Amino acid sequence: MNNFTRNYEKILETLQSIESQMNFLNQIRKPRLSDIELIAIDLTSEFLGIDSERDLFRKLPIDLLSKIDRSVYNRRKRRLFYYRDLLRRKVALSISNQDYYIIDSMPLEVCKLSRSYRSQICKEEYETAPDKGYCASQSNNNYGYKLHAICTIDGVFTDFDLTQASIHDIHYLKDIKSMYNDCTILGDKGYLSIDYQRDLFSSNQIKLEVPMRGNQKDYKPQAYIFRKSRKRIETLFSQLCDQFMIRRNYAKSFDGFKNRVLSKIMALTVIQLINKLNNRNINNLKTRIA
Repeated sequence: MNNFTRNYEKILETLQSIESQMNFLNQIRKPRLSDIELIAIDLTSEFLGIDSERDLFRKLPIDLLSKIDRSVYNRRKRRLFYYRDLLRRKVALSISNQDYYIIDSMPLEVCKLSRSYRSQICKEEYETAPDKGYCASQSNNNYGYKLHAICTIDGVFTDFDLTQASIHDIHYLKDIKSMYNDCTILGDKGYLSIDYQRDLFSSNQIKLEVPMRGNQKDYKPQAYIFRKSRKRIETLFSQLCDQFMIRRNYAKSFDGFKNRVLSKIMALTVIQLINKLNNRNINNLKTRIA
């Protein structure tokens, strides 16, 4: 209990150093637990590896447990999705702001492929329903979604999005054009497209640096520094899978699924900020923060 309280207070203090506002939602009566405190509880549970709300409310200290009910906690956390994402962007911007970025994607299963025909997970709306996709790096088929993400060279997530598993990586570049300019983005061969590269550069001066295929005309190997730097986002994905268990899914709706993914990415980013404030390696996530 004391361990939870100390970590919670440290995370809350860090969030308050970035955001002065305590409540984001318009509520008739002032809640006993503010929105920023609710977000801090969520991030603390992710940092400590408490991966379900049921387990969280078993371990929640009595002084916090007395302020909110589990069902209210769940509903308010979902309603706060937009404000939580804005806060995550503020935290990321305070850690690192560069002209070089890395883009990549990873599959996120909602259930095993053999159960996909009878599964009802996240199927409440056709537009957001999961589907089958193929992951070239893992050489297997999966059923669910695909996480597209962009991070800095230092390893700080700046943006992310969820699409159906069948959507090709290259389509995420359409969103990049409206969010970035005057920068260089490193990607793997999945983003190789001369048309997209020209479009990004002509519209927003974005240089898309992608390795060429071996059978391409005028083939040139990619510079070693780019190949080495691109591994940073793969390490971040591994940390999300290992420490934050992003591939374990308890959500039954897409709203719950996207909130779950946001919590884990935001928790990772806040720990990076705490490491920076303590003059430590920001990517050393398995560390004591309090």
